[in-house]
Amino acid sequence: MSRNEEFLRVMRFVVVGFSNFVIISLTVWIMMHLCQADMLPANITAYAIALVNNFVWNKLWVFRARGGNLLREIALNLIAYGTAYLLQLGCSFALADLLGMNEYVAQFIGLFVFGATNFIMNKLLTFKTQS
Repeated sequence: MSRNEEFLRVMRFVVVGFSNFVIISLTVWIMMHLCQADMLPANITAYAIALVNNFVWNKLWVFRARGGNLLREIALNLIAYGTAYLLQLGCSFALADLLGMNEYVAQFIGLFVFGATNFIMNKLLTFKTQS
């Protein structure tokens, strides 16, 4: 894959990431602000909703993974997503609880930890044979 193609792949991933950012941010805000939910259930719900969006767009558009074993890809995506999720959750809670950062800001920063981890793991693991 050429540098230009890889750059376009990263840009597509950024677009998908932005759509996940919107989904996650709105869900967290609705749950915490309107529903008075705590940070943890809001965070879990938001990332669970974004999981489906993330897999579909990464498979079809970012990595253009045609064919392949769908169950394998789903399982590996869940591993990648789960790993990225746990890292962002740890980061978000560390920033909010240990450093006293605003919970919304902490979760925003956690999105970047999530995105980087998710891209690398999906590129190297989930969609490797199709990349």
